[in-house]
Amino acid sequence: MYGPYAQPRGPQAARLRQRKAQLLRRFPIPQDLLPGSLSQSHLRCGKPTCHCARPKDPGHPIWTWTFMVKGRKHTQHIPKDWVPEIQRRLSAGREFQDAVREVLAANAQLVVLARRQRLPLP
Repeated sequence: MYGPYAQPRGPQAARLRQRKAQLLRRFPIPQDLLPGSLSQSHLRCGKPTCHCARPKDPGHPIWTWTFMVKGRKHTQHIPKDWVPEIQRRLSAGREFQDAVREVLAANAQLVVLARRQRLPLP
């Protein structure tokens, strides 16, 4: 009926292939992406003469990066001067993950369309 390289047809299939190609061109795997999240909290140092000992003082700001590796949660304290770069890398990592999820979803939809159109697996 169709050749071994036949692809799903129609406007939806064309849009999916176009978006997938656009994402794949835009996102080569950068080397400095980071997973996880960055949060700020406040700690009290315990010194009675420090500003953080006052009742209304929030304490010393501390930045914490949390991420998963092989199913295990890891937490690292981040120096204040690293925060802008860590935030940039985390944002880039989220964008990359979103693009990968979208490509995977497009691939799944193309397989469904191929099945409906009785074509070989794309």
